[in-house]
Amino acid sequence: MKRFECAEDGTLSAEMLSAYENDGFLVLDHFFSDTDCDKLRERAFQLIEETDITALSSVFSTTAHSHTKDDYFQTSGDKIRFFLESEALTDEGELQFPATESVNKIGHALHDLDPVFNQFSRTEKLNKVAQQIGYADPKLLQSMYIFKSPRIGGEVNCHQDSTFIYTDPLSCTGFWVALEDATVENGCMYALPGEHKGPLKERFHRHDDGELKFTPIDDPEWKTEPVALEAPKGSLVLLHGKLPHLSGANRSDKSRHAYTLHVIDGDCHYPEDNWLVRSADMPLRGFDATSEASV
Repeated sequence: MKRFECAEDGTLSAEMLSAYENDGFLVLDHFFSDTDCDKLRERAFQLIEETDITALSSVFSTTAHSHTKDDYFQTSGDKIRFFLESEALTDEGELQFPATESVNKIGHALHDLDPVFNQFSRTEKLNKVAQQIGYADPKLLQSMYIFKSPRIGGEVNCHQDSTFIYTDPLSCTGFWVALEDATVENGCMYALPGEHKGPLKERFHRHDDGELKFTPIDDPEWKTEPVALEAPKGSLVLLHGKLPHLSGANRSDKSRHAYTLHVIDGDCHYPEDNWLVRSADMPLRGFDATSEASV
C-alpha cells in the first residue's frame, strides 16, 4: 500500500491523484496535527460526560443491523446521537464498562451542531482536497466519531459507502481521520483496491412501508483480496463511495478513535428515500471555514 504526505495547503500531486483513481483510496499521513486530533478526542469525551449514557439502549452493529429499526437511529441525520457497543451491555441491559469505552460511535450531524467538530471539519485544506478529486459543490452530509474501544470495539462488515449515501449520479466520498494510530492489532480499516471501478452492489434505503432495508443491485461477491490501511495518528484516508472496505473487531488493549465525514456533491440529486434525512431548517453546507455551527 502506498502512503503519501500532501503539501501543507492540501495540494495533491499527480501521483496521489493517480493512486486514488486506481485504488479507490488515498492515505495522507500527517494531514492533521496531534493537537487537532487531541482536541476532537477531548470534545467527544466531554459530550459523553454530558450525556446519561446509562439511559441509552440503541446498539450499533453492522452484523446484526438491529439499529436500523430504531427510531433513535432513523432520526439521527440532523442530531447528535450516541450508539453503544453490543458487548458493552450485560444480559440485563446494564453497562459493564466505563461510559467512554461503551460507546460505539456518535453521529450524525456533529459537524453542524458542535462548534469544535465544525471547526475541525471545515477548513480550506479539506476543501482543496475535495475540489481536486472532482467535487463541483462539496456538501458535508454526515459525520461520525468512532471509538473502536479496547477489547469490545465491534467489527464493520465489508460495504460501500454509496450503499448508504446514494446520489444520482453517485458522488459520496469518505474523509476518514485517524485520531489515534490505526493498526492491524487495534482494528484498522481494510480495503479492496480497484473494486470501486465496478458496480454498486446494493442500496440501503427507506421502502414504501417506511422500513429501512437493503435492496440488491448486483452480484454481492468481491474478486479482490483486502489490504490493510494502517494509518498513523493525524492521517486522512479518502475512500471512494464505491470502494468496498471493512474493519475487524478490536480485541487489543488500545483504542482506535477515528472521525469520518461523508461528502456528496450538491450538483447531484439526493433521493428522498435515503435513510439519512435532515430537517429543512438545516441545509447542507460545504467546507467554508467561516460558516458557524448551528448551535
